[in-house]
Order: sequence, then structure tokens, then C-alpha cells
Amino acid sequence: MTYEETLHYLYTSIPVFQHSGASAYKPGLDTSIALDNYLGNPHKAYKTIHVAGTNGKGSVSHLLAAILRQAGYKVGLFTSPHLIDFRERIRVNGKMIPQEYVVDFVERHRTTFEPLHPSFFELTSTMAFDYFRAEKVDFAVIEVGMGGRLDSTNIITPILSIITNISLDHTQFLGDTVEKIAFEKAGIIKPEVPALVGEVYSHSVAKVFSETAVKNNTLVYFASEEDLLEESYLMDTGEWYLNSVEYGQLFGELGGVVQVRNAKTVLAALNLLESTGVNISQEAVREGFEHVVELTGLMGRWQTLQEKPKVICDTGHNIGGWEYLNIQLNEVIKHSRQTHMIVGMVNDKDINGVLELMPKDAFYYFTQASVERAMPATDFAAMAVGHGLSGVVCDSVADAVARALGRAHEEDTIFIGGSTFIVADALPLFMK
Repeated sequence: MTYEETLHYLYTSIPVFQHSGASAYKPGLDTSIALDNYLGNPHKAYKTIHVAGTNGKGSVSHLLAAILRQAGYKVGLFTSPHLIDFRERIRVNGKMIPQEYVVDFVERHRTTFEPLHPSFFELTSTMAFDYFRAEKVDFAVIEVGMGGRLDSTNIITPILSIITNISLDHTQFLGDTVEKIAFEKAGIIKPEVPALVGEVYSHSVAKVFSETAVKNNTLVYFASEEDLLEESYLMDTGEWYLNSVEYGQLFGELGGVVQVRNAKTVLAALNLLESTGVNISQEAVREGFEHVVELTGLMGRWQTLQEKPKVICDTGHNIGGWEYLNIQLNEVIKHSRQTHMIVGMVNDKDINGVLELMPKDAFYYFTQASVERAMPATDFAAMAVGHGLSGVVCDSVADAVARALGRAHEEDTIFIGGSTFIVADALPLFMK
């Protein structure tokens, strides 16, 4: 098979949550364990760091990978979903898995895995573990797909388990309260492995993590309770200035309002890693924060795609993410002649909750991404009217981008988001 034929096989022969949603969700570890045993438990060949959470786990994972790489280690990084290229999910020292490896992996092992009927995520996480072993990585940063307890990545025993935060998302799978969701994400806490929670907003959620840690004979640390930053603020350049207690002055390349909280989680994680004997220099931390995009290929986090008019995209797609985007967009509106919002969502989110957080002082281009889960643009626009939002309906992201660019002045700002898949459809339009 060619690489394109292999991708077609992966997307059409096994369930893909990214495209289909609930029908492709397959909780439980049995298939992942079977695949792992068949390949000789590749994840045991290197040290792992496991990262879960409702929001921020992608940013935290990329930052940790960047810092460890600059500290001189060979680092695997497994994240999801991808935005443009499937291979974004699996990287070693920032480089995507080669097309040839993807093709060869599927051709060599399909007769074994087909009778197991794995999901797309089960197969790709297994591929990542195998590739990292082949590349002889020192560390692999593994981002959870959804939840934690029953996620197919939860076959690993990491040296550190990180849970960035908890808010309501994927409630049809993980539970309808933050406590139930916390229980699922706490499932990555392993016996005698230190655990870190980035943000916690209620005693009842903190209690879930503390009780899980006790049952696993380990300790859980809360980054929000630690003295990590002496000063922090968002600079005019769009970067964060972070005066850290342990590592001195840092400049965070990721500029979203939420990123200072992710930075605190990363700094707390570094302290725990160093306590286990991982050597990380101040210079590695500085370079990791300052050059994370170049070092890891991270995209879609308050990313500027163009100037005059300024075009920004962000993958925030739930209430937790939009609570921060709301703050940032209101600042954008103050400094822009007009703000244009290209937005769409998938149909399994709290759409009304997110719409309520979208700024009303903007012109909207309601659209839909090219995935089955996308809410039809006309339905999304109808819901938006009930939240005081007005604009036009566009059949595709490309149509929305073309219309916004045609309407916008140089002093305007165009925002693209609402869904990871809206951003995924938009990015190639600015890379031509």
C-alpha cells in the first residue's frame, strides 16, 4: 500500500472518533493490552509521562517534550487529534513518524490486529509505543485521548502522572458532574507513581484525587498550591513573561490567557521529575518555553496565521477553554476596528454553554468542519441567534475564510475556532 492508501484504510476500516464521535468510542483496555502483548510491550522500553485533563493537556505535553529534548534527551510525543497530517500524532524530537513506518506497521500487523477490531485510537497509540521503542527514546510524553481510566494509553506505568484540570466535557462518556469526570481522569494515577494536578476548583474534586492517591500508596501534588512564579504577565509581543522561582526569567511562546496556568503545571512537573533524578537545566527550561512551536510542531494555540488583517486561530472547544478565550477575545475587540468570528462546533459539545461565552460585539461567519460530527452551519447559526450573535452562514470553512478576508479591513481581527476541526480545515488555507 502507498501512504495515502494506508491512511484511507485506517480511516475507513476502523472506527475514528475524530470523524464519527460516539459510534467510534471504545472504552476499556483489553484490546490495547492484547496489541501491546503481541508487540512485546514496547512501552516498557523507555520512561513515560502520562498527561490527562479536560483542557491544556496538549500544551503541557508539548512543553514537557520541548524541555526534555533541550535537556539532551531523545523524546517521543504522542498527542491527538491531528490538525493537518496524521503523523503529527507521533513525533520523536519534534519530527513526525515517517510515512514508510506507518505503511510498514499496518502491512506487517494487520492480519493480527484485524480480528481484534481495534479502534483508530487503540491502533495509533500502539503504533506510537512501537515506534518510540524502535527509535530508542529516553522518554515518551503520552497524552490521554479521553478520560483516563479506560483510555487505551492507560496500559503504561509512567514515572509521573499529570492531570491538568477538570471541567465538563464528553459528559456522555465520562459522567455529568466534575466529580465523576475527575474519577475517570484519576484513573491514570498508578501505585507509587507521583501524581500532579494542575488546577482544581472545588474541594470535592480535590478529594477524588487525594483518595485515589491514597489507594495507590502515592502522593498527589497540586500545582495551584505551590510557589512557582514570582511574577507573570502577557507582554505586548503576545508572549508570557514568567519570573519563575526555580528557573529564573522565562518567556512563554504560547500566548493565550490560559497558558500561564499551563506553565505552572509544567513547572511543578519539572520539580517532580528532577526529584526522581531527571536532570533538567535552567537553559533547557528557558529554550523549551521560548521555542516550543519549533521544537515540537505545536499548532492551533492562539496562533497568528496572518497580519493585516490579523488572523488568529485557537482550538478551544468547550466551556473550560472558552472561559479563557472570552477574556482574550474581549481584549482583541477593544483594539480592533472590527472583529470577525469564523466559528463552528461538533454536535456532542455543550453548544449553548460555549455560545454564551462568545463575544456579542463581533460579526460571525457560522460554518461547519468537514467531519461527520460537525453541527450543520444552519443549525449552529440558529442556536447562536438565541445568544445575541449575528452574522452569515457559510457552507465550509474555506468559504467563511474567503468571505471574512474579503470583508475585513487591515485594522480588523479575524478569529477562527470553536472546534479543533474548524482550525484543522483553516490551517492549510494559510500555508499555501
